[in-house]
Amino acid sequence: MGIGEVNKDLIKERAKCTFNVTELTYFLDGGKDKTLERKERERVMLTKREELFGGTPDEYLSHKEKYENSTRKAVILFSLLRKIQEENNTDLTNYRNLLSGVLGASISQDGSPFGLHYIMFMPVFMSQADEEQQERWLHRALNCSIIGSYAQTELGHGTFIRGLETTATYDPSTQEFVLHSPTLTSYKWWPGGLGNTANYCIVIAQLYSKGECHGIHSFIVQVRDEDTHMPLPGIKVGEIGVKMGLNAVNNGFIGFENVRIPRTNMLMKHAKILEDGTYVKSKNSKLIYGAMVFVRVVIVFDSVNYLAKAITVATRYSAVRRQSQLKEGEPERQILDYVTQQDKILTAIAGCFAMKMNARMLWDTFNVINDQLHKGNMERLGELHALACCLKAISTSDSSLFTARCRVSCGGHGYMVSSTLPATSALTTASCTYEGDNTVLLLQTARFLLKTWRQIDTGPLTPTVEYLKTVSAPGFSYKWENSIEGIIRGFQIVSMKKISSCLNLMTAKVMSGMSQADAWNTISIQLVSAGESHCRAIVISTFHEDMSKAMRSMSASLAEVMGQLVELYAVYWTLERLGDLLEYTSISGADVVKLRSWYEELLRKIRPNAVGLVDAFDIIDELLQSTLGAYDGRVYERLMEEALKSPLNAEPVNQSFHKYLKPFMQGKL
Repeated sequence: MGIGEVNKDLIKERAKCTFNVTELTYFLDGGKDKTLERKERERVMLTKREELFGGTPDEYLSHKEKYENSTRKAVILFSLLRKIQEENNTDLTNYRNLLSGVLGASISQDGSPFGLHYIMFMPVFMSQADEEQQERWLHRALNCSIIGSYAQTELGHGTFIRGLETTATYDPSTQEFVLHSPTLTSYKWWPGGLGNTANYCIVIAQLYSKGECHGIHSFIVQVRDEDTHMPLPGIKVGEIGVKMGLNAVNNGFIGFENVRIPRTNMLMKHAKILEDGTYVKSKNSKLIYGAMVFVRVVIVFDSVNYLAKAITVATRYSAVRRQSQLKEGEPERQILDYVTQQDKILTAIAGCFAMKMNARMLWDTFNVINDQLHKGNMERLGELHALACCLKAISTSDSSLFTARCRVSCGGHGYMVSSTLPATSALTTASCTYEGDNTVLLLQTARFLLKTWRQIDTGPLTPTVEYLKTVSAPGFSYKWENSIEGIIRGFQIVSMKKISSCLNLMTAKVMSGMSQADAWNTISIQLVSAGESHCRAIVISTFHEDMSKAMRSMSASLAEVMGQLVELYAVYWTLERLGDLLEYTSISGADVVKLRSWYEELLRKIRPNAVGLVDAFDIIDELLQSTLGAYDGRVYERLMEEALKSPLNAEPVNQSFHKYLKPFMQGKL
């Protein structure tokens, strides 16, 4: 196959696609205008094609070289972003579009040292700084004349925010805060970009004034001199070292030795310290959660983007790769023809579409409830927090699961760094931990669910838990049926019964003399399971309901395929959670046999559209960065081209032969 030619199998796959791929791309992007905006951002980016994508591949660079190269690329990329910002007034709404577009599909497969500036520093500052502070800092942050990070997690504390040790003690005689790290474990650990890149940081510390601790608050701290970039006096800052992935993010540590900052550097949109040290409590302390929820929304969208890359690679490769014969004498078959391969690939595609719809739902819900919060209505705050927690947990764990399956589905070549699958797998694995460990987030969801269950008879429930009242109502009868609606109702019943069971267990243990805390810890495995089941019910029902609405305005051919994906996703998770369903619903062995037959039939129906479905993500080769997944399918040529870039192929004989191997082989060592 010559340069510029497209693999013949891919040509055939695209020819048999039953729907208009461009129509689906517009839907995934949110409309034709959004697609054109994205393509324009990509066009601007590609004006710097050689600077961004040329040179020695990152995997052959040292840790230091990789950081320096990623910083160079970040400056180019964010300079382009600055131009986009100048053309469009950027707010939190189109931040998501920018982050999930050019930035979400990062130029570097290992992240960006500027990422936290946009993902955490800016949103937190915009939500917690008062008008005077925003006037002072915001423009500088927007145009990147300062680079920020966000330091919350400490060496000894992550999830337990109240346990953070860093202190900010107010000195009324100078109207300054004194930041201090009293122990090694109080050093901030993990802030992206803080190692060598950021010169400012939002620091989360325990606020002390007039001898009293007022809990954690946010402070903007200058870390480095703006001209020399040297750390300021009293600040110990550096990089934390090599990680499993995301090494270009330049995660750092920072400690403070009685560092003084002005009183006005406390972010005071909500709570304040007056000049004399008087603490003014926030009228609505819950508003500080907005930025954290926003970050989790971005993470859900990121999970969709990572998975979209992985399944694009795995699907195209599965169409190109031919292996073995089904029958003797036949040509070797495309591995996508094997049902076991379809089981890996097509379920991942359905999962990506499901999380895309749920990410949109979360974003819309966040905006509605956030507006209510700013108007003083906190009725749905608990619901928003629980929803963001469980969707972050499920989207990242599913993305990690499906991405790993995509890598395995590509055999040995999927283990090659040039396939992009190892790096993508590392990214999705990391997302299961940062900004909230998934187990802890599901426990927080469970806490909301138990509170809801206790109040189920006292009034109306918020939208995402309304089903609990329906399926627990006296006289409600349910017989399992193999339909989407039947599956959704089955998952809702599982969730309801698990929540009810957890509360009964809690009550029994407390009644026997156990403390609430010990009882909670004892049943925490069941609580996590209840949180996961609740989220599965939400994800499947949202995918079904929102896609059904969208299908009304789609062409018949596209709507048919979208309906098949909804069914595949629902049936897949039904088979995956058979244990729960057999325990809590009336599903029978005969129903399971029919479900498996339904599942296999769906794989058969979706198979001809597999390549078209991933083509619709419209991920350009420059962002995909994969030898296995390029649009033209030149898998073997690209693998060889990348192999020849290895420094070990720069000379026919490596010096280690004369230095080590030859003496050893001749018995001279």
